[in-house]
Amino acid sequence: MTGAVTCGIDIGGTKIAGAVVDGSGAILEEARVVSPATDPEAIEIAVAALVAELAARHPVAAVGVGAAGYVDAGRSTVLFAPNIAWRDEPLGSELARLTGLPVVVENDANAAAWGEFQYGAGRDVDDQLMVTVGTGVGGGVIAGGRLLRGGYGVAAEIGHLCVVPDGLQCGCGNRGCFEQYASGSALVRATREAATGSSLLARDLLDRAGGDSAAITGPLITEAAQDGDRFAIEQLRSLGQWLGHGIASLVAVLDPAVIVIGGGVSEAGDLLLDPIRETFTLALTGRGYRPQAEIRRALLGNHAGVIGAADLARP
Repeated sequence: MTGAVTCGIDIGGTKIAGAVVDGSGAILEEARVVSPATDPEAIEIAVAALVAELAARHPVAAVGVGAAGYVDAGRSTVLFAPNIAWRDEPLGSELARLTGLPVVVENDANAAAWGEFQYGAGRDVDDQLMVTVGTGVGGGVIAGGRLLRGGYGVAAEIGHLCVVPDGLQCGCGNRGCFEQYASGSALVRATREAATGSSLLARDLLDRAGGDSAAITGPLITEAAQDGDRFAIEQLRSLGQWLGHGIASLVAVLDPAVIVIGGGVSEAGDLLLDPIRETFTLALTGRGYRPQAEIRRALLGNHAGVIGAADLARP
């Protein structure tokens, strides 16, 4: 083991996950509590209690927090979060006051990208693009071994790349954002619509959902596809094609050596990754005349965020 022991926290809309992480990226202990997402003060109190619980058994030197929102350049204030009641919230300074420890706050997708870069699927390269496919689409960019944060700390919000001008309304206020077509939510929406309009093709999937298209979920689609359901496989293929197109555009700008696919939908494995790779290859600018980045599935799973946040906080 090298380096200090730190605590990584991942604050989501429904839960707060915490872990004590050593200098080699190994989790020594983890815990989680329900997230009071509508009350910023209650979130801070819950995080501080979680840190205190873990620090009582481990020599925690600092705390890294992954927050689902825009984090300022100083890695302390959450400027805005779409699903949590944060608006210019001084999260870092408040948690430092409550815990008595140094605190670093980072966007949750950035933290996950850093975890994969340091200890997961991107640890053998210096330039990595991570795409997290869950309820939305998140991202993190490592360029020359450094986390790309931009001038104001809010770089790599790839889910809000406009892919369809005047397209579907997004929660960010704009239309046609990448995550409206390439996320787990988009997968479920499109599958429910197709199941309602194509009942014979979707019969097996509808049977799994008890005959109710509204009961179709992302994990149910993945399970059906892994069991060979052609309708479910086609839905994942369509999602993969959207992702492949978007990633090709991002690669034209960023030129990473590796693209890491994470998030809950990546549990579908090659059923999602193969169509991403196929579409990416066809859509890549200068294809055939340039080195082509490898697309890999994330290795750290749900732990990427806490491991990355803990590492970013390490003195």
